[in-house]
Amino acid sequence: MRRQIKDSVVVITGASSGIGRAAALLFAQRGANLVVAARRGEALEEVARHCERMGSPRALAVPTDVTQEQEVNELARRAREEFGRIDVWVNDAGVYIQGRMEAVPMEDFRRVIETNLFGYIHGARAVVPIFRNQGRGVLINVGSMVSKIPSPYGVPYVISKFGVLGLSDSLRQELLDTPDVHVCTVMPEAVDTPLFQNAANYTGKAIKALTPTLDPTTVASAILSCAEAPQREIVVGKMARTEMFMRTFAPGMVDRQMAAQVASDHYQNRPSGPTEGNLFRSGPFPARVSGGWKRGQQDGISLLAALGLAGGLAATGYLAWRLLRTSDGNGGGQQRRRSQRGFEAWSGPQRQEEEQPLRGGLSTGPVS
Repeated sequence: MRRQIKDSVVVITGASSGIGRAAALLFAQRGANLVVAARRGEALEEVARHCERMGSPRALAVPTDVTQEQEVNELARRAREEFGRIDVWVNDAGVYIQGRMEAVPMEDFRRVIETNLFGYIHGARAVVPIFRNQGRGVLINVGSMVSKIPSPYGVPYVISKFGVLGLSDSLRQELLDTPDVHVCTVMPEAVDTPLFQNAANYTGKAIKALTPTLDPTTVASAILSCAEAPQREIVVGKMARTEMFMRTFAPGMVDRQMAAQVASDHYQNRPSGPTEGNLFRSGPFPARVSGGWKRGQQDGISLLAALGLAGGLAATGYLAWRLLRTSDGNGGGQQRRRSQRGFEAWSGPQRQEEEQPLRGGLSTGPVS
């Protein structure tokens, strides 16, 4: 049975820009009451007014720093005080960072995890007791493609998004005794938001969004879908779904393909000095849904990604055929062991290769 969005009460963190803002507007169009949260109070008030113009009966702006547990608890309290309940809670607040692991200042490393992972933990701890008391509710955690497919030069971000998936999966098991409380994870590929303009950057090169780049409303639609009909996971984007499937059979190949794509497609041909971006304070880029990355970008995927995926699908199909062939009982355990050793020999040695420098070279430390 689909849940009704009209007149429901939806809390969204990270709602001042990007996916969170797009989701707030989409819920507003469907007649939901909104509680929008982010650090930028003025931008939040603008979002709240826009939501009410779009059809929300009531939209409340609550400035919130999700790294502070007491502020997230206050967000939940304000929502219940205003509306009497919470039906949907969307954890979306997030920050981004790029740089070799040893080049990223430790305080920045911690801040990414405090925002992207502990911010979600604070949200879950605030709302799950409310959901338990109500006997119903939907928690939606916005992860990323890198929740399952790691990428280089963003170790803190990847750790945080792997953690988000673990949070969802573990919490879902804890809530098995409350069958109408649901935990969902939405994992998109790169999205056209201001995330990249506001990123912390210690690479020496300006950052851009990877290709392909999703429209934020596409991800917002997946969030709305989870609110209506909860699903444990939604992967948004063809490339993300394909690479997740491929990595099941050929992790080494997918790792190399992802590293090559980041090196060739994630950086602009201009230098950039070291910056902490919006980790500790609101970023300079305007609070809006789009980051402007899709302008002039053709739909589809980059040539490098397309070639990698085509080759990967062929290799994955062959490996799947080999694995099925050796597990159908013909040839017995010895043949299965030989096939397993062959698979390891195919994907293993690449893990031992020395790391290749990025095309154009990345700084190994802060740029002076």
